[in-house]
Amino acid sequence: MPIYEYKCTECKEEFEALVFRNDETVPCPKCEGKNIKRLMSACAYTTGGSDAGAGYSAPSSGSSGCAGCSSGNCSSCH
Repeated sequence: MPIYEYKCTECKEEFEALVFRNDETVPCPKCEGKNIKRLMSACAYTTGGSDAGAGYSAPSSGSSGCAGCSSGNCSSCH
């Protein structure tokens, strides 16, 4: 069950949603609109390093790596 990032085309709200089925309709949590677009997400993964940050691999794109980092500074979540 993947978590996808979406953007509402009506109110411009960006949000994440856990999707159980590929054909599931996800409403906007702010305006409850149904006109949303799925965003491309950057991927980050761990490789199982021995100390806390050693196994972290940065996102493969120029994005910040998580939806919570709007400024590109991930020090608050990584």
